[in-house]
Amino acid sequence: MTNSEQDRWSRVKGRLRSTVGEDVYTSWFARMDLEAVQDESVHLSVPTRFLKSWIQAHYAERVLSCWQAEMPEVHRIDLSVRSAMRCAAPAKEAPVAVEARRTERSDVRPMNNESRAPGTASLATSHDALGGSPLDPRLTFASFVVGRANTLAHAAARQVADGRRGDPVMFNPLYIHAGVGLGKTHLLQAVTWAGNAGGERKVLYLTAEKFMYGFVAALKSQTALAFKEALRGIDVLVIDDLQFLQGKSTQAEFCHTLNALIDAGRQVVIAADRPPSDLESLDDRVRSRLAGGLVVEMAALGEDLRLGILKSRVAAARAHHASFDVPEPVLDYLARSITHNGRDLEGAINRLLAHSKLNNQPVTLDMAEREVRDLVRPQEPKRIKIEDIQRVVARQYNVSRSDLLSSRRTANVVRPRQVAMYLAKTLTLRSLPEIGRRFGGRDHTTVLHAVRKIEALVGKDIALNDEVESLKRQLQD
Repeated sequence: MTNSEQDRWSRVKGRLRSTVGEDVYTSWFARMDLEAVQDESVHLSVPTRFLKSWIQAHYAERVLSCWQAEMPEVHRIDLSVRSAMRCAAPAKEAPVAVEARRTERSDVRPMNNESRAPGTASLATSHDALGGSPLDPRLTFASFVVGRANTLAHAAARQVADGRRGDPVMFNPLYIHAGVGLGKTHLLQAVTWAGNAGGERKVLYLTAEKFMYGFVAALKSQTALAFKEALRGIDVLVIDDLQFLQGKSTQAEFCHTLNALIDAGRQVVIAADRPPSDLESLDDRVRSRLAGGLVVEMAALGEDLRLGILKSRVAAARAHHASFDVPEPVLDYLARSITHNGRDLEGAINRLLAHSKLNNQPVTLDMAEREVRDLVRPQEPKRIKIEDIQRVVARQYNVSRSDLLSSRRTANVVRPRQVAMYLAKTLTLRSLPEIGRRFGGRDHTTVLHAVRKIEALVGKDIALNDEVESLKRQLQD
């Protein structure tokens, strides 16, 4: 490309940026390159077929008008896929999904290995071009602290990451669930970093929100087929925060993608804040398929594991601040007192580091107690599941759980069913429609009637009140 052509291209990009706005430009045009100007045609390239389809469908006239403002003789814009063109890929190569993540770089070619963490150069191509969610370079297996609460989850994730293309898939899908801040995202991103390090497999990390965005964008641009084909060409699909997946059409597409990948022997790794059976918003078919793989719970962090995490974070901080030191008594205090999640532990170390560096003072126990007092939270009450309520109520009233879910209307079943619905409403955060669905697909008005019925009775019937209170204690202990 000559200097004059480069100057023209710079001016055209400036016009385009002014025309469509900064947000649209960085999302769709930042990676468009000028290949050649020939007679009345301008040849441009983009890194993915999805981008090509989107620009042709929505912005072709604007791109042409910006060129004509600079070169009136131009009457045609030819747009090609750069990755296919430069790598001489076959014409029938499977298209790739949209790259909608904002970036200041104008190309998808990987950076020099000296400026990236080991193994990330190969990731740049697959991750960026497929529109994956951002990855945190700190969240690797090397920085993950293993303890009793997460041993199985770590081992399963490591087995997935170490797999090679063509190997038989042992756990599919691998489903990891845990509360907030217990390390789910860390493990999933570690799988992605490690899986892509070899360059042999395509490993894509997506949050449920990003999956929804990509699918909706594909529908709007009428390129849904390309989106589906791209996802199903992935070797390892990693989905985080599945509990946020919403919408019937999106869930249906996720189910089809899940089935297609598993049936093709591709690996799927999923994380959520609850087990598959508790994802009431998901279709029964999806929950059944998720439960058919390896479901692993990451338990609450024990004190030994919390201490290990604290020491790991102090060591990481000391790599940049050599004089930073946290005495053992302070670490022991933090490990005993901060029990909620790993993020609170990391936040505590950051506070101590900031206080120590900004005030030029050593870390002491008194300082730690002052700085982290808001992180010392009371123990959370036990999270009660609807299945637990049904099991305890069935045992109390000598009926089966299937009786509670059935359509039977005999007195010995109706009252226990109403009590179970009442407890589900008062002891969980589930909505009336969700509770109804978990009780044999009943309407929410049936649940509301049961709740009001038991509320009225416990105020008058001492025996029933005692039974309900006894059930609550059994469930909360």
